[in-house]
Amino acid sequence: MKNTRAGAALAGLLAADGLLHLYWATGATWPAAGERALSLAVLGLETSFGPGAVLPLAGLLLTGAAGVLAHTHGRGGRAARAVTGAVAAGLAVRGVAGLGWAAGLLDSPPDSLFHLLNLLLYTPVCLAAAWAAIRLARTP
Repeated sequence: MKNTRAGAALAGLLAADGLLHLYWATGATWPAAGERALSLAVLGLETSFGPGAVLPLAGLLLTGAAGVLAHTHGRGGRAARAVTGAVAAGLAVRGVAGLGWAAGLLDSPPDSLFHLLNLLLYTPVCLAAAWAAIRLARTP
């Protein structure tokens, strides 16, 4: 199947993010000093990073990684292709939301760490990964 590097890179990104969420489920807050700082840096608002919040996300991310990797290697049939499409849609929605935050259309503190990370990391990575996932999902 074409795009095996892109598929492996996307699966790796999703798996790394999933493992980071599993790490946060233990109560660890790296790279932040505490849960509040982590929440503000990652989401731009104060919310729980407890297991009930991050374990479902870890499951989604790891399932997405497995689906993308399977589809990339021609395995998993329609299910793997559907998971890859769902990954593309989720990343595109996050990327567009990031553009909304960057433009001030969505609520986030303009001089916060989240604002900077959203501009320099979260949004560009999500948009690039969404593009890769869309291309992969279109491949039979």
